[in-house]
Amino acid sequence: MNPLNHVAIIMDGNGRWGLEKNKTRNFGHKQGLKTIEQVIYTCIDKKIKYLTLFVFSTENWKRPKNEINYLFNLLENFLLKKTDYLKKENIKLKFLGKKNFQLKLRRLINKVEKITNFNKKLQINLALNYGSKDELIQTINYMIKKKIKINEINISNNLYTKNIPDPDILIRTGNTKRLSNFLLWQLSYSEIYFVKKLWPDFMKKDFIKIINNFNSIKRNFGSI
Repeated sequence: MNPLNHVAIIMDGNGRWGLEKNKTRNFGHKQGLKTIEQVIYTCIDKKIKYLTLFVFSTENWKRPKNEINYLFNLLENFLLKKTDYLKKENIKLKFLGKKNFQLKLRRLINKVEKITNFNKKLQINLALNYGSKDELIQTINYMIKKKIKINEINISNNLYTKNIPDPDILIRTGNTKRLSNFLLWQLSYSEIYFVKKLWPDFMKKDFIKIINNFNSIKRNFGSI
């Protein structure tokens, strides 16, 4: 059985799901929160220590403004309602990406990170305003400025994900088979699962099936 410490997920298909239900794309985003909750509960049950969710990419700013505003309102409401729960359940929340948001959201993010900083049961990383190419360029420029030797270990130690093990698994829903500028460095040896279902239709049983498959495979990491 392979040790499973870190699961990363590209939660694709919320908007399409909403339109398929003759509703709005925003309705699909709201429904996707229920799937997130199921995944969190499953991670706790399976004693998975790290969960990274691709919430909003640097490219997502190209979306309609009303959809962007709705997404950030969803996030604010989630943080306001769930902070006490996260603290009670010993869950740490960390944000990956540039925090160049409105002051209210920046303060809320910083507050939640501070309140949950020492929690140990599960660490949830929310990739927000995140792009992997941007992360790598920013990291290399910082290392050059600080005269840090550029090698594999030092790059890993200066990414947003420093002190976080690389994902063992990447799951992408929505029947799309690409990484979309997500954790390009960190996913080098991850097992990748592309799922046809749209994110709101991704169930606990689907997650368990992937976990069981991961446990059954032989991981060589270049050896035989």
